[in-house]
Amino acid sequence: MSISLRVLGIDPGFDRTGLGVIESSGGSLKWIAHDCIQTKTSQELSERLSLVYDGVVQAIKTFQPQVIGVEKLFFQTNVTTALSVGMARGVILLAIAQAHLPCVEMTPNQVKQGVAGHGQADKKQMQKMVQMLLKLKEIPKPDDAADALAIAMVASTMWRVTGVR
Repeated sequence: MSISLRVLGIDPGFDRTGLGVIESSGGSLKWIAHDCIQTKTSQELSERLSLVYDGVVQAIKTFQPQVIGVEKLFFQTNVTTALSVGMARGVILLAIAQAHLPCVEMTPNQVKQGVAGHGQADKKQMQKMVQMLLKLKEIPKPDDAADALAIAMVASTMWRVTGVR
């Protein structure tokens, strides 16, 4: 008998933070939900960070995950973008810590490796694999939500198989 595991995947972003929820049980994956937290460039920095934080807190309350997967920040040439995404990632990690939930962090290459089988997979390959593995009729939109579902899938495997905590 396999125990079901609910996982929330988060693709951190400042303009758009992807959210994806799956259930993993005995090697099978089931789509639960996907969405994005959207902020506007016209909003103040603090308001945008608050929206990201509140959205993650609400997702945790709504979907009751047992584990959360978050993508690590990768090197970006645009320092302003990297700082903004880093701040968003900080409020996301705060929301997770305050919920006392385990967090599995992974690099973009680990997500690609875990879903497509190689770390060089492009966006289209990743989206198609997410669609196929979750048996969805179409590719999840927007891209950030599809990425979050991929993160949730890899977090589930890392949590169960390798014991990464």
